[in-house]
Amino acid sequence: MKLKSLLKNTISLYTLLCVFAFSCLAKPFVDNQSQTTDKLKSVKSEISDAKSQLKNVNKKRAALENQLKENDIAISSITREIQQNNKNKKETQNKIQELEQEKIVLITSKQRQEKLLAKQLRAAYSAGHHDYIKLLLNQKNPTTIQRTITNYQYVNNARIAEIENFKQTINELVVLEDSHKTQSIALDKITADLIANKKSLEKNKSERTATLALIKKEQLSTEQQLNKLVAEEKSLKDTLKKIQTLAKSSKELNGLAKLKRKLKWPVSGKIVHSFGTQKHGYIKWKGVLKRANAGQQVKSIANGNVLFSDWLKGYGLVTIIDHGKGYMSLYGHNQTLLKKVGDYVEQGEPISLVGQSGGQSQPALYFEIRHSGQAQNPKLWCR
Repeated sequence: MKLKSLLKNTISLYTLLCVFAFSCLAKPFVDNQSQTTDKLKSVKSEISDAKSQLKNVNKKRAALENQLKENDIAISSITREIQQNNKNKKETQNKIQELEQEKIVLITSKQRQEKLLAKQLRAAYSAGHHDYIKLLLNQKNPTTIQRTITNYQYVNNARIAEIENFKQTINELVVLEDSHKTQSIALDKITADLIANKKSLEKNKSERTATLALIKKEQLSTEQQLNKLVAEEKSLKDTLKKIQTLAKSSKELNGLAKLKRKLKWPVSGKIVHSFGTQKHGYIKWKGVLKRANAGQQVKSIANGNVLFSDWLKGYGLVTIIDHGKGYMSLYGHNQTLLKKVGDYVEQGEPISLVGQSGGQSQPALYFEIRHSGQAQNPKLWCR
């Protein structure tokens, strides 16, 4: 009985020792698991915060890029208005000059007619022609009366004709003065519009500069920059593919095959980025970037139809021309687009003005030539 009790106590003691030993061994494991769980939660929280921050940055950048697009389009519109107003102003000034010349001619004619009428009136008075009855009664020979009447009528008709001419000259002067006044008012309005347009242009340029500064402040990582360029290039390819299917070249468009090394560059200027050179990472330039003066005319390299005339992300205001036989030319970063979709353009015809739309820090033209969607080296086509 005592042995049984002793054995029972021994087993209980052993059990307690085992439990104590297990609890001592398990404690570090439980602590480590708890720490790991806390770290995992912390990492997940950081990832969530990073994603949220990246989302906010992308959202902010998208808003800035939309603002840039609005600035570019506003500058384009105002520049076009300024160009049209300058043209209207020149035409109005030319019209005013023509009116001035007409006025000088009419005033000279008026003065000549006044002198002639005065001379006729003095001569008539001196000869007594002012008194028709007395003139007839003074005729001693009745046979000369008829001749006198005829002469008198002839002189009188000539005088009446001169008076009518004089009246017409006066009327023409009145009409000319009214026209001159109208043109002067129109010129004043055009001048006022030009001043307002220039102020608006400067305002939009300032806003654009501020937007560019904010975009630059939101620095992209190498990967983000690469992804941005890939997205922009894809957008361009999709646009080209889309308009290529819509291209319906007329019979006059024979492509560019026979014009290789004979084409003129769309603008004069230094090439700062050549075809095929590295743009970023594995992305390469599919065209050339030529530095040029802002407002410089961009000319079509060949005859063609305008297929695209709008703003494109990464390229700004873009004109794309179909030259037939699968050949197209692209002109980007313009300040103003002078042609609309559907317009036919001749070789050397101005199609846009050089600018820095699409985020360029300096005025430049981005220029591409493509055949069946494949980018060609412009240096092999333009002399």
